[in-house]
Amino acid sequence: MQALADRSRRTVLEILRDHPATAGELADALPIARPGVSRHLRVLREAGLVDVRQEAQRRIYSLRPEALAEVDDWLADYRALWSNRLDALHTEIARGKKARR
Repeated sequence: MQALADRSRRTVLEILRDHPATAGELADALPIARPGVSRHLRVLREAGLVDVRQEAQRRIYSLRPEALAEVDDWLADYRALWSNRLDALHTEIARGKKARR
C-alpha cells in the first residue's frame, strides 16, 4: 500500500497499465528527474507491482496485474462496508425528501 501512496508511482502504474515502457519513456511522462523515476521504479519493483526485463541496453517495465488483484481483494471488505453505508445514506436522504413534502 505504501508503494501506491505516491502520486508519481500511481502515474507510472497508469502508464504501464496501457503498455510496457522504458524508464526514459516514463521519465518523459513525469514532472520529475530521471533519478527520481528510477527510485520510484525500484519501490514498485520491490513491492511486486512491476516487472522488468532487459532488452539489449534497455530495461522494459511492465505492470504485474496479479499484484493489483491482491490489493483489490484486500479492499473488497472496505468496498462492501462503504457500499452498505452509502445505501443507508441514500435511504435516509429519500426519507428526508418524503418528510418535507
